[in-house]
Amino acid sequence: MTKYIFVTGGVLSSLGKGITSASIATLLQHSGFNVSMLKIDPYLNVDPGTMSPFEHGEVFVTEDGAETDLDIGNYERFLNINLSKKNNFTTGQVYLSVIEKERRGDYLGKTVQIIPHITDEIKNRIKDVAKDVDILVVELGGTIGDIEGLPFLEAVRQLKQEVGSENAMFVHVTLIPYIKAAGELKTKPTQHSIQELRRIGITPSMVVCRSEKPLPKSLKEKIADSCDIDRNAVIEAIDADTVYRVPLNFLDQDILKPIAKKLDLNELHPDMSEWNYIVKKLVSPQKSVKIAFVGKYLKLKESYKSLIEALYISGAHLDMRVDIEWVDSEDLEKIDNLDEVFNEVSGILVAGGFGNRGVEGKLKAIKYARENNIPYLGICLGMQLAVIEFARNVLGLKYASSQEFDPDTSEPIVYLIDEFIDASGNKQIRTHKSPLGGTMRLGGYECLIKENTKLHQAYKKDKVIERHRHRYEVNSKYEEELEKNGMIISGKSKEGLIEAVEIKNHPWFVGVQFHPEFTNKLKEPNKIILSFVENSYKNR
Repeated sequence: MTKYIFVTGGVLSSLGKGITSASIATLLQHSGFNVSMLKIDPYLNVDPGTMSPFEHGEVFVTEDGAETDLDIGNYERFLNINLSKKNNFTTGQVYLSVIEKERRGDYLGKTVQIIPHITDEIKNRIKDVAKDVDILVVELGGTIGDIEGLPFLEAVRQLKQEVGSENAMFVHVTLIPYIKAAGELKTKPTQHSIQELRRIGITPSMVVCRSEKPLPKSLKEKIADSCDIDRNAVIEAIDADTVYRVPLNFLDQDILKPIAKKLDLNELHPDMSEWNYIVKKLVSPQKSVKIAFVGKYLKLKESYKSLIEALYISGAHLDMRVDIEWVDSEDLEKIDNLDEVFNEVSGILVAGGFGNRGVEGKLKAIKYARENNIPYLGICLGMQLAVIEFARNVLGLKYASSQEFDPDTSEPIVYLIDEFIDASGNKQIRTHKSPLGGTMRLGGYECLIKENTKLHQAYKKDKVIERHRHRYEVNSKYEEELEKNGMIISGKSKEGLIEAVEIKNHPWFVGVQFHPEFTNKLKEPNKIILSFVENSYKNR
């Protein structure tokens, strides 16, 4: 029978439940178990696809085209596996499903209620993910005491009763604040948080204590005694130099011992040697390179979570520290001399985004990279803008634009195609008036790679599957003119959509329509991002 580990959070949000969950799952995976993960989000949105990046950080896209919480990206990077739309669900999805069933008459006239109908829907979704795995780690979003989280807590409480206490355990992540004026670490918030959890009917078997400072043994014992938890099940989680060190820190505290005891597992000995090697390269590399990261959501860096991690991970595999120079594309619009911005960087990256805010600044950065032979990587919008910049300044099409910014442009270099085949093979139709949610080209699509190109040198393959999240496409009407003037179309979809471009007489200039950061893993860095970092160093 599948074993379940439910991870909850207390006191406040952003404590690192996702990293805690992924770290526990990683240690169990390296102990030989088939492990999967699930994130439950308590918000009413069906998915985070229509949320502003400032609201919820990055929207992570799975292979099968689901727009999910950024924690799914952490799970994939840690476990080196591809997850699916089943591995993240929201309150919105649960209620929508139950209401649709009620409208169809599936409940045979019964009064539809939170218990049992909503809780049954939640349990069924959890069990569906648990099929064919040894251990499922479930992270419950939000904080204990949030009203929107109560149905999920009730559902997992019931699930523990159904599968038996030897097949399910609760891990509670909480805060141990340091009060500077008193010079003390305080346990009372943790005690209250666990009391609230127990009032709901859940008794955690382990508490993971987030703290800025190491916890004295006496304080751990106090938490164990006051919260009725085994003393070896009080785990400290102090700030780490990289999130990938957290599993190693947990292992040093024998975190698997109380887990194995609670879930009736044999003695566990994970092999973390390769993991440890990569972490050492992340923390203490021999070389360094500075990359300019041009974006417009820089007030919340988690808007680019996967891409930032991809740069750092690529650097580690090259024994290199990647120093990111953050460049706000809106600020660039006001600067005439870009030398003062880019004179110390070895590569320029223009990230994706939506809308026309900051676009002219991104175009200036692209022009600077092209004219000054600085290695360049454009992702999604960064690729589309590279084509627009080339059309304006090399082809002389001064009105070249995207229909995203100007629906009536006379030179639609980037345009909205009305019909396309989605990742499931179904035809989708969209217009400028289509609803925003779920109408993009989403998920994994095949990219056919042209030989003797930078793209082919990076991937060393004739085709790859990479993930997309966009509405607009580069207009193939301009393909011949672009190629005639020195822009190479180095990747296409099997339907003929332009997937990647390069500039012929340039050390390294690549734009990709897909998001390579979504397939990046700690043990397997994405090849095009790795090549960008490597060539930035070579051409520094």
